[in-house]
Amino acid sequence: MIITMVMHPSGGNFEHLLKISALIMGTHTLAIISVPFTLYGFWGLTQKLNGDEFFSKIAFATILLGMFAVMCAAAINGLAMPMYLNQYKNASKDIADSIRPVMHYSLALNHAFDLIFIGAVCMGITMWSVAVFRTRALPVWIAYFGITLSLAAVIALYMGFIFFDLTGFRGFISGLVIWTICISTFLGRTVSPTMPINIE
Repeated sequence: MIITMVMHPSGGNFEHLLKISALIMGTHTLAIISVPFTLYGFWGLTQKLNGDEFFSKIAFATILLGMFAVMCAAAINGLAMPMYLNQYKNASKDIADSIRPVMHYSLALNHAFDLIFIGAVCMGITMWSVAVFRTRALPVWIAYFGITLSLAAVIALYMGFIFFDLTGFRGFISGLVIWTICISTFLGRTVSPTMPINIE
């Protein structure tokens, strides 16, 4: 996720998008490849918090929805659109102008999937945070941190902050990455209350 956001190019007009189409496809391919690995990590978190089966598994189901949405966004904006535009790389200015509505529609679809992703991530983090409170399988401050991040994102969205541009989406992904790093730091070394402890 970090590499994708760092390398992710900004948008532009028809000519600019054609020029950077290879970079667009490369970064979005990397994003799609990272989805199953990210889900595998979140499944480990779900298993760790299995003492609260309802909230942990609902959180994972919600993250599944969010990852499917972000995969669709990456496929539409990062693969389908560059392949479509490359068919018109030698087109006249009039033809290039005539496909702008298609570009706008693609962007609208991308924003819709981004919104689903943001909402699903916020809900999933909140559910996992509740499971942390109930099981104490991870440090409680991680739960406070997760709820704070989710509330901040929802409030910012309600107040009109734009998460759909590159800067806003990078900010949201950065928060998710920081929370994920915090989780992974403790995931392998903390002991679940349901796990037997060998004191020999």
